[in-house]
Amino acid sequence: MGKLRILVLTSSTGGGHDARAEAFAEWCFQLYRHDVEVRIEQMLEKSSFVNRTGVRLYNRIQRSAPWVHKLFYAIVELLSVINRRNVVFGHRYYVEVLHRYRPHLVFSVHDCLNRGYFQLARQILGASNVRCATYCGEFSGGWGYSRNWIEPTVDLYLSRTGTARDYAVKCGLPEERARVRGSMMHPRAYLEVLSPGERHSFLTRKLGLDADRFTVFLATGSNGANNHFELLAGLLRHADRVQAILICGRNKQVYNDLVQWRTEHPEFSCYIEGYSDVVHLLMQVSDVIVTRGGTTTCAKALHFRCPIVFNAFGGIMPQEQLTWKFFRNGAGCRKVESGEDFAAIIDEWTDKPGAYLVARDNFLRLRYEEDPTVVIDELVGLANEVAQVRLKRRAFPPPNGNGNGGKTA
Repeated sequence: MGKLRILVLTSSTGGGHDARAEAFAEWCFQLYRHDVEVRIEQMLEKSSFVNRTGVRLYNRIQRSAPWVHKLFYAIVELLSVINRRNVVFGHRYYVEVLHRYRPHLVFSVHDCLNRGYFQLARQILGASNVRCATYCGEFSGGWGYSRNWIEPTVDLYLSRTGTARDYAVKCGLPEERARVRGSMMHPRAYLEVLSPGERHSFLTRKLGLDADRFTVFLATGSNGANNHFELLAGLLRHADRVQAILICGRNKQVYNDLVQWRTEHPEFSCYIEGYSDVVHLLMQVSDVIVTRGGTTTCAKALHFRCPIVFNAFGGIMPQEQLTWKFFRNGAGCRKVESGEDFAAIIDEWTDKPGAYLVARDNFLRLRYEEDPTVVIDELVGLANEVAQVRLKRRAFPPPNGNGNGGKTA
């Protein structure tokens, strides 16, 4: 029996795009096993020196000077003109991938991998032999919502929120091809949900923390951009009532420095980890998370009911502005631009616990329930318009956790 082939286009500008690509691949395996083959391509990094340099510059700016990204973003927007009907930088590599893999669906999860990429796929493979889809993870529209997301010839355009979908339609996307499908998170986000007893055990036994203290999660992206030390200063004076969870991404130096800081401040309880694979569990045992406006982290925080304080040290990048705007307008979430800003919030919540409860209730009103398998079935179905293969669809969650018991589609 033939296999259905899906090519996923992504890039490591931040960690969110890759996270969604990996989540999609894992969902396809959970639901369809080996009937659906997914190939993930870091298309920008692997296709050309120009693209690769741009990715490195983006991540460097994010780590050290977010305010510079306003200029960088404006330059990147020019790709919407350069790649209007074809791929300029990285053309040869992309064509080679299309010839070798011959996907039934080209699925983009990155703003710079839509325009030109869909047209070239149809040119190489034939318009009747491939479908094209986009998942855009932005929370809202406006400045920061890249024009590169909008390719009017796309067969299916998936948005995280209705606000973002409406903006995409306003920018020229055909309304009948635009759908709202929420967050694309790994299956484990739906399977590994802690009960109250499990949260208590995880916090005390796994992390060595106190279940009765207010727990602040100081997060960072995979590249390790952080302001942990400035934020810890505001927590230290409440060491009798507040504790922290800190992750450092792949920044080894920050991890080493934090371990030294913990040694010098034995009165303050904290758990320190480098790159973490259990962020979804850490959120479930935290009362608040401090993070930049990365869409994946913020979506997980909302899913796991962990209120957000936005890290705006050094400014907010244009894409992060969309996330901050959504949570500010919808829930009154706050941002901090200095250690003093953060200390003021912690002082307020420590002195007046009711103020924290109001902030938490406002945050939870933004939550929405979703069936995470719907979007996967839609994308696989779109690809199968071309492939026309018989697929075995498994149930989720799997009965008794064994992954059996599917249906034939």
